[in-house]
Amino acid sequence: MAETNRIGVIYNPHSGFDKSKKRWELIRKYMEKRGVQYDFLQSETPESVERLAKMMCGNGYSTIVVVGGDGSLNRAVNAIMQCRDSLPEDFALANIPNGIANDFSRFWGVSVDDFKVVIDSIIERNVRKIDVGRCTYQDDQIPQRRYFLNCVNMGLGARLIKTTNDATHIIGSRKLSIIPALLSRIFERKQYSFSFKIETEEVEEKFMSVCIGNCHGYGQTPNSVPYNGLLDLSLITRPKWWQLFEGFWLLGKGRFLNYKNVHPYRARQVIVNEVDKALISLDGVVLQSKHPTPMKIGVEKEALNFIVPIVTPE
Repeated sequence: MAETNRIGVIYNPHSGFDKSKKRWELIRKYMEKRGVQYDFLQSETPESVERLAKMMCGNGYSTIVVVGGDGSLNRAVNAIMQCRDSLPEDFALANIPNGIANDFSRFWGVSVDDFKVVIDSIIERNVRKIDVGRCTYQDDQIPQRRYFLNCVNMGLGARLIKTTNDATHIIGSRKLSIIPALLSRIFERKQYSFSFKIETEEVEEKFMSVCIGNCHGYGQTPNSVPYNGLLDLSLITRPKWWQLFEGFWLLGKGRFLNYKNVHPYRARQVIVNEVDKALISLDGVVLQSKHPTPMKIGVEKEALNFIVPIVTPE
């Protein structure tokens, strides 16, 4: 059994750019400089992060630090939520961003170069309770439950993620895979038939992409925050091909809701009855189930202690 104040660090070398391993060395040296006592585990694969986090939960750690991107954080959160009834009362999760997609850390004002800020906040134990998104569905008649911190993507967003993952296996570099993956999908305007029940409103229409955010959702749900008990939805219809550039520009400027092809909603619960053949991803992790509907998506309010980085204004 680990000491109750012991910190467990999970490092995923498979997430992020080619510089992630060099960055980890800087992170390790700074933790040692600050006298942080921790136990270290390195994941063999991205998927093994969940197994390692579950192992740490079972050994009484009061803090788990994930060094990786949104996907690594998602897998750790799923392990933690499965074990939460046996966790110490003061248990907390922290994320040192070290991946390609670090959207949840960016929400708190932290980039991959701000690892010292996160480590200092771990030492100061700057904790607040945050909401955790929850998806329940059946896979071959077996009940499933998966959690997310950032967002659920359906359609084009999830396809971009899968294409990047597939290209990485071929090219061998996630950094080099992003551009060909984006170019291969940038003009894709395929629509999918969706059927939602958003609170009491029924929505049946074709959409190109759907984002359901507990947080910023990679810019698609820019007003969503993980502490109000609500989900933000952006339902995106197919634009003309020349309107794609306007959409990407507004996305980059944080004004995506001004895009005329976006239909925004805010709700406590969403029931997805039909997704056609659209792929689904949670925090960038592609859902493997082929028929996950009906899917009920909601929020578990203040379900997790999260170590919030203390960002000092310049």
